[in-house]
Amino acid sequence: MARKILVVEDDEQVAKLLCRQLDASGYEVLKAYNGEAGLKLARAKQPDLALLDIGLPGMDGKTLCRIIKSHAETASIKIIMLTGGRLMGDMEDSFSAGADTYLNKPCTLHLLLTHIEKLVPEVRAGA
Repeated sequence: MARKILVVEDDEQVAKLLCRQLDASGYEVLKAYNGEAGLKLARAKQPDLALLDIGLPGMDGKTLCRIIKSHAETASIKIIMLTGGRLMGDMEDSFSAGADTYLNKPCTLHLLLTHIEKLVPEVRAGA
């Protein structure tokens, strides 16, 4: 069964690119363009991992991360925070909110997949 990844990214082009690359890499991909929609999908679909943009409209990525990690039904979802802004304190705030990893955009597909595999390794038959 394919591992599910939720992409919450407000930039439509970036979201499409991420989703296309993850889909081609064998993941089931869910997509949301804002924090509220991302939270609904996280609760309803229980992804293995979420890629959250920090600078989302409305509910920002750090707030979304904090909410996901603070509720029992979603707390096990691994979270990678993504940002293109690189503001002072974003990394520390992201980890304080419960993020498992923090990456700056743009990042290579290889780097992203390496971090995803570390957080949600593929379960192989007989393992």
